[in-house]
Amino acid sequence: MIIDRRDALAGIATMFGAALFAPIARAAGAQATPISDGPPSAPVFTAEQRALVTALSERVMPTTDTPGAIAAEVPAFIEKLLADWAMAEDRKPILAGLDAIEARSQADYKIAAANATPEQQDALLTLALENKLPGGWDFFDKFRQLVITGYFTSEIGITQEREYLPVPGRYDGAYPYSQVNKVFSS
Repeated sequence: MIIDRRDALAGIATMFGAALFAPIARAAGAQATPISDGPPSAPVFTAEQRALVTALSERVMPTTDTPGAIAAEVPAFIEKLLADWAMAEDRKPILAGLDAIEARSQADYKIAAANATPEQQDALLTLALENKLPGGWDFFDKFRQLVITGYFTSEIGITQEREYLPVPGRYDGAYPYSQVNKVFSS
C-alpha cells in the first residue's frame, strides 16, 4: 500500500507550521474534496513560466543519487495546486517572482531564465532568497514550500528519498540503529 498524498500533505503541514503557504494548507486540510490526479482545472503558467518552474524546481530539489523534482512531476503538482487550491492572491507572489527572475536573467545573462545554466539559475534563486529581486523572499519561501511539498508527497519522494514503512508495521525493539539509512515515512 502506498501512502495517500493527502496523508503526506498533513505531514508537510506539520513540518512548515504556521508559515505554511495557504494553498498547501487548504489541500492538506480538505476533508470532503478529493485531490484528483488529473491535470489542473485551468492553466496557471504561460509556456515560458512553465519551463522556468520546471528548471527552478530541479534546482531546489536536484537529481542526485535519487530522482529530482522533474522526475517526481513537481512542476505539474505546482500548477495543479495553484490552479485548484489557490486563490488569485495566492498566485500573485509566484507569478511575480517568476517574472522578476525572468527579467533579471534577461538583464544579466541575455537569455531566458529557463535556458540559463544551472549556476546562473542558482544565482537567480539566491537573489530571490536574499530579497534582491522585487518580492524575492516572498516568492522564494512559497516556491520552495511548493517544491518540497510536491516532492515529498510524490511516489518518488515517499518511496525513494525516504524509506516507506507502513503503519502499523511490525515492532522491532532491537532494530540496529546502524541499519537506518533513510528517514522513515508512514
